[in-house]
Amino acid sequence: MPTATQTTLPTTPKERQWAVILHVSAFAGFFIPFGNIIAPLVIWLIKKQEMPCLDQVGKDVLNFQISWAIWSVLIVVIGGLVIMLGSCIVGPFALLLVPIFFIFSIAWLVFIIQGAVKASNGEAYEFPGSIPFLA
Repeated sequence: MPTATQTTLPTTPKERQWAVILHVSAFAGFFIPFGNIIAPLVIWLIKKQEMPCLDQVGKDVLNFQISWAIWSVLIVVIGGLVIMLGSCIVGPFALLLVPIFFIFSIAWLVFIIQGAVKASNGEAYEFPGSIPFLA
């Protein structure tokens, strides 16, 4: 799978600015359901023709957001199933998923910021835990 390091990286200030916007647009998820996926998708679809270097950056951001949305849902579903189906002994262990989800959310935030900083420097950032849905 090609990554941003194998394609043209944003070099002009305008390209780097849009790469940063692509990364931080995921914060729309705090205000709009699925905004963390919708906002980068819209920006990517609009800007990828105008600035070809943003094509791979947008795919990387979207792959990360989709992947981490799936991981988040899995954490919640597994925790819910353990609580619903578990016995009194197993059930309390599901409460451990609350701090795990909190740490997971903080990691999501940190990875977005790291990606935005790298983009502002014109560097590629490979997101951890990202499934390559868009090649």
